[in-house]
Amino acid sequence: MRRQLTFACEGATLAATLDEAPGTAGLLIVSGGNEIRSGAHRGMAMLAQRVAEAGHPVFRFDRRGIGDSEGENGGYRSSGPDIAAAIAAFGEAAPQMARVVAFGNCDAASALLLHQPLALDGLILANPWTYEDNCGDSEEADEPALPPASAIRSRYLARLRDPKSLLRLVKGEIDLKKLARGLSAMRKKPAAPAFGSLADELDAALAELFCPVTILLATGDRTAQTFMETLAPSLAHIEANRGSMRVERLASPSHSFAGDDGEWLAGRILEQLRPTL
Repeated sequence: MRRQLTFACEGATLAATLDEAPGTAGLLIVSGGNEIRSGAHRGMAMLAQRVAEAGHPVFRFDRRGIGDSEGENGGYRSSGPDIAAAIAAFGEAAPQMARVVAFGNCDAASALLLHQPLALDGLILANPWTYEDNCGDSEEADEPALPPASAIRSRYLARLRDPKSLLRLVKGEIDLKKLARGLSAMRKKPAAPAFGSLADELDAALAELFCPVTILLATGDRTAQTFMETLAPSLAHIEANRGSMRVERLASPSHSFAGDDGEWLAGRILEQLRPTL
C-alpha cells in the first residue's frame, strides 16, 4: 500500500510517500536536482513500487522548497538536515526496519556523501555529480562543457571508422571550432581533484565512509564519465579491494537508467537490500 505523510525539518513541513512492505530492510530514495519525489516520468515512483513488491518498504520525500514541501530550496549542498529528518521519519513510519539503505542519483548521490555521517546502513550512489556549481567564469561559459578526455577519445575513434563522418568533414559540415576543442581535450591527462573542489570533497568522503557503498555508473553518461575520470584512483582502489565498497558499470548513456535500464537498476538495489550472511 502507498500512503502520503508529512514530517518536520527545521520548522518546515516536508511531504513524503511511503510504499509499505513487511521487510526489515528499507530503501530511502533521495531525489536529484530539483525533481519532486516521483522522479522524471514517475521513474522513482515506479522504482519504489518495484522494490516494495519485493518486500522492502520505500520512503521518498520532497526536500525543502521542492514539490509539496515548505521552506526554501537551498540545493543539494544544504540538504543534509532534510535527509536526516527523512531517515528519522522513515524509521517511525516503518518501525520493523533493522536496516536503511539510501539511493541517490546525480547530485543526490553527491549529497549522500557530502552530508555524512548519516544514520544509514548502506549507500547506493548512481552517476555522482562532480561538476563545480560556479562555472560561469569561463571564457567559454556559453558553450556546453566537454566530456572527459577518455570519452572524447572513444567517440572520435568511432567517428574515424565511419566513412560518413569523414565525408561530412570534407564537405565542411563539421564545426571546426568544436573539433579543435575536442582534439585539444583528448591530449589532457586526468588531473587529481583540485583542493577544495567538489570532486576533492567527494574523494575525501569516500575515504572516510564506514557504511557499505555501491557506486552505479552508466558508462555512456557524461556525468558518470566525468566521475570515473576525476576519481579514477579512488575507483581503482575500491575495485581492487572490493569489500564493503563496490563499483558496477552498465553500458548505457541513460543518466537516470530509463527504460530497460530500470530493470538493471532495480536489480542492483534489491541485491543491497537482501540480508547479508
